[in-house]
Amino acid sequence: MSEVSRISEICRRLSESVSESKTELDYISDYTFLIAVILSAQTTDVQVNKVTSILFKKCRTIDDILNLGLEAFTNEIRSIGLYKNKAKHIMELSKILKEKFDSKIPNSREDLESLPGIGRKSANVILNTLFHEPVIAVDTHVLRLSKRLGLSESDDPRKVENDLENIIPDTYKKNISNLLVLHGRYTCKAKKPECANCVLADLCDAIS
Repeated sequence: MSEVSRISEICRRLSESVSESKTELDYISDYTFLIAVILSAQTTDVQVNKVTSILFKKCRTIDDILNLGLEAFTNEIRSIGLYKNKAKHIMELSKILKEKFDSKIPNSREDLESLPGIGRKSANVILNTLFHEPVIAVDTHVLRLSKRLGLSESDDPRKVENDLENIIPDTYKKNISNLLVLHGRYTCKAKKPECANCVLADLCDAIS
């Protein structure tokens, strides 16, 4: 099997084995998704969803967050990792969104990355989920699986993103990040990968 065929087959099998290739973060609007993405940095989606299940009943809009104030908002997310910095970023970007973007989430990478707390990976997640752009967000799961599957040899997220952009067929680019994340979360785990139950076992560089 050629390398091009192997990569296409990896994508095809992931698409068939993952029931829904979408984020596991809960949200009720573009703005609440932005908040959830910021909260998810170095924190599990499960923990974020526990917090936002309560938070989003009280705060659904930019004005809700701003009216709550920094101290109260910080207290609402205190069980989240790095919660103090995340609270400051969310309050700051909420003001910027209201003043500069008419309370709408911008759909350009440059504008997104200009917001406090939003880096390239988060911007890619937002562009992919909210605006359906075929961009690839590289988190720890994507980084790990890219190396195990022989899709990239790099440990640099930006380089891995570029490598995936160059080799993933266009048909799968919009979904590949979520497919790799979910496969990494439930099958190709960091410490104990379930190779016996993996649909990619015969295509994986790590166990070939």
